[in-house]
Order: sequence, then structure tokens, then C-alpha cells
Amino acid sequence: MTETRPHGLDSPSAVRIMRAMSVANVWIYRATGGRVGGRWRMGSARRRPAPVCLLTTRGRKTGRLRTVPLLYLRDGGRVVVVASQGGLPTHPQWYLNLRRTPRVTVQTGDDIRLMTARTASPEERAALWPRLVEMYADYDDYQSRTDREIPVVICDPA
Repeated sequence: MTETRPHGLDSPSAVRIMRAMSVANVWIYRATGGRVGGRWRMGSARRRPAPVCLLTTRGRKTGRLRTVPLLYLRDGGRVVVVASQGGLPTHPQWYLNLRRTPRVTVQTGDDIRLMTARTASPEERAALWPRLVEMYADYDDYQSRTDREIPVVICDPA
């Protein structure tokens, strides 16, 4: 890994914009069963869109349900997501929430399932990371921006 490089994603205005975009995406995704907002077409996914799911966690401080749109990879009956936060030096809040309360809800399209989330073991991460990067090459760039190992999260059917 390399030293952390600032890249503007952690500026207050960028955080507000990303939060507003996430809220809008969640609303549209739910309203359309994922037909709108269910594919990510930015960055390395411009030519080959990546699938988006909605992950709902329970806030570790507030106890409120929190939903975020995330790229995902299907692995059999499991759903795999990445706690990249664009390569920022800290873990995303949703990841901290699920570490505290691993029972989550995952929506893919119009299918909503109760699941149990966990951080992939080093061996699982090593096996899944190349598949995740194949789906969305920007993950490798995000990893190069931070000293933290970006967690891979496996959501198993409950």
C-alpha cells in the first residue's frame, strides 16, 4: 500500500453531494424496484455498468435504519459488497454499523432479503478481490489511495 493521498472526496461539499445523490438513488431504486438506479455507469463502469443493491443497516449510535446504494457481486446465494468509500482513509459508516449489528437487509432489484453481513477472511478477500476489480476496476485505484485495507463484506442469507 502507499501513503494516503488527498483526492477531494472528503471535502465537506463533496460529502454533502454524495449523501444527496445516495438519498435520491435509494428513493428512485425503491420506487422502481431497481429498474432505475440499479446500474452504476460511472468511472470504469461506463462501458459495462455494474449492478447496484441497497444495503440497510442499523445505526450503531442512533439505532435508526440506514440505507445506502452499493455496487455488488453475486456469489451463489451471497451478496458481496466493498467498503471502499472511494479510497478515503476511514471506513464508511455503513460498514461500522454492520460490524456492530450484522443483521442487514439487501435489496437487489425488487428482491429484498434479510442477511447476515461479515468481513471476508483474508483468504476469501484474496479470492473475491480479482472478481470485484473485474466488475469495477476503480476498486484497485481506491485501494492505492489509502493505507487501510479496504474491507470486502459478504452478506449471507439469514
